[in-house]
Amino acid sequence: MPTRGWFITIEGPEGSGKTTHAGRLLAYLEANGVRAIGTREPGGTALGEHIRDLLLESADRDHDPLADALLFSAARRQLVQEVIRPALLAGTTVVCARFADSTLAYQGYGSGLPLDDLRALERVATGGLKPDLTVLLDVPPEVGLRRKGPDDRTRFELAFDLDFHARVRDGFLALAAAEPRRFAVIDASTATGAVWEAVRAAADRLIASSEASGEPERAGERIQR
Repeated sequence: MPTRGWFITIEGPEGSGKTTHAGRLLAYLEANGVRAIGTREPGGTALGEHIRDLLLESADRDHDPLADALLFSAARRQLVQEVIRPALLAGTTVVCARFADSTLAYQGYGSGLPLDDLRALERVATGGLKPDLTVLLDVPPEVGLRRKGPDDRTRFELAFDLDFHARVRDGFLALAAAEPRRFAVIDASTATGAVWEAVRAAADRLIASSEASGEPERAGERIQR
């Protein structure tokens, strides 16, 4: 086992299956002797869940994009400090449905905020913490949006048009292309079983790399106390 837990994030557009596959991955890791916890963004803490309600439950698109980014980042800061960092330092792996890449994709590529500003905000909120593996579940927006039932739609499905979601998808793919060693891009438009096998294989590669070297390769130490 590594001296600290692995940090694995599941990203993707709406309807890509993040919650489903995050849960499956958590169960798979635990079944294979990896001590792990699951969490989500926004949320995962009492403060984060309150912010989640503010961000997702309203059907009002008139939120300023920067206000959205600040709220997501506030929830992220609390989650990192209260849940993620302590777990990693204790040797526990964390599987998180969404993380900072979502803010870059949605408020950056989707809403047009400067990426440099959002990256600076990310550094403040996370203290430089980066995932060891990001699984990107890629799905065309028209496919993903059709998967969401009436009771499962947030403000981002109800108030934002298809062009916005297409920009978000393009943003995720651009982020993955810029960091191919961190991202595993998976076609989430295929059968659920095939998607899960690809998710599992990505996690297995991370585990194998750790067993070979004693630690997963990390771009610098990002888990300062």
